[in-house]
Amino acid sequence: MRLPWAPAANERDRREMLKRIGVNDAMELYNDVPPEIMLKEPPNVGFGRQLSEWELQRLVDSMLSKNKVFTDPPPFLGGGICFHTVPAVIDAILSRSEFYTAYTPYQPEINQGLLQVFFEYQSLMADLLEMDVVNVSMYDWSTAAAEAILAAMRVTRKKRIVVAGNIHPERMEVIETWLLGKEADIRVVEFDRETGKVDLDRLENTIDSDTAAVYVEVPNFFGVIDDGVEAIAEIVHRRKALFIVGVDPLSLGIVRSPGSYEADIVVGDAQPLGLGLNYGGPYLGIFATRWDRKLVRQMPGRLIGLTKTVDGSEYGFTMILQTREQHIRREKATSNITSNEALMAVAAAAYMVLLGGSGLRELARSIWLRSHYAAKRLGELERAKAPQFSGEFFKEFTARFPKPYHSIHRALLEKGIMGGLPLADKPPLMDEYSALFCVTEAHSMKDIDRLVEAIGEML
Repeated sequence: MRLPWAPAANERDRREMLKRIGVNDAMELYNDVPPEIMLKEPPNVGFGRQLSEWELQRLVDSMLSKNKVFTDPPPFLGGGICFHTVPAVIDAILSRSEFYTAYTPYQPEINQGLLQVFFEYQSLMADLLEMDVVNVSMYDWSTAAAEAILAAMRVTRKKRIVVAGNIHPERMEVIETWLLGKEADIRVVEFDRETGKVDLDRLENTIDSDTAAVYVEVPNFFGVIDDGVEAIAEIVHRRKALFIVGVDPLSLGIVRSPGSYEADIVVGDAQPLGLGLNYGGPYLGIFATRWDRKLVRQMPGRLIGLTKTVDGSEYGFTMILQTREQHIRREKATSNITSNEALMAVAAAAYMVLLGGSGLRELARSIWLRSHYAAKRLGELERAKAPQFSGEFFKEFTARFPKPYHSIHRALLEKGIMGGLPLADKPPLMDEYSALFCVTEAHSMKDIDRLVEAIGEML
């Protein structure tokens, strides 16, 4: 059978390949398949003939052309993963073969370059978070949060977990799934419906001596920045529990770092740091702790350290903690997560180096200004309320409209605009009139005005 995408292939080569593997006919390769489930004739699929490479490419291109890519304006869809610009230099660095084709390093001695990049990532992230130890790395924010809670349960030997009710609902689902079979007692604390922040009185009344950890997000699902984190930390530590904080790393350009208010474990997602949007991933889960031997020993994944030769003449990099099941820990592993999202860590490290401290502050301020401009403009629409909560916010905010938002959202899509995330079926708000909007450095004033004018016409 001649293959149009491999013109040199011929029947002689086919027979030789079958001979080399010890079979007379290709159908012998399916001898283990029960005859009753084998097709008696080829299925009626395809185009009745083989397609050439060019024909296949055109066919695929025609299918892909049906996808709607929102670039003008960029999507305003909130919900944790937002549209950010990715500098061209990031893709150029990632395309280097030693990064692009390398898998998780198992032998430190032959992966010095990659290990150095991971070490730099850990160092940069530790500086940004003001935390002592950062691992390399987790799948995403959700699994990092769940792993942080499991680590807290192991350290404290307690089962009760207190979670702020204004965290991302899908993250809450992952946490609940991750804790199945661990006999965890999860208590969700209702948030203040006026400010969107954690209700301190309810939180304090929920935490007791059996509490292993308290988990909050800053900013939370609604984009609200909780300014009561110091009070939360004091309450948590007074009850001998661990304080776990989830953060958006870009917000730390203008928002206090979690290390400054004594967080014990910090998690998050480095997706805003040069990773872009890629059909649901890959992401880069952040996991950091303060220096405490018990906490560090319970960190999932691995740590990269800097060492030197016996005579002290040269430096080198090595994995100094590997608590995964594929290494010496085996069934005693703290985590079964086996990938450290290596390529994404390279991207995040390059992004942080490219921006530097001043660049990060400038970027965060730009996002803050643009998102507040968008909220102000939406709030000027008749009978609309934006932002919906009085608490200060960063990048994301909720807006409420006088008619169900689903109809507005569909109409926006017809105009080529990806609006905010409908919250009709999204706890903890569950409001068919509300939506969660995200505005970043990628959105111009013209983009925002176009969104507002389009919604205004529908109202």
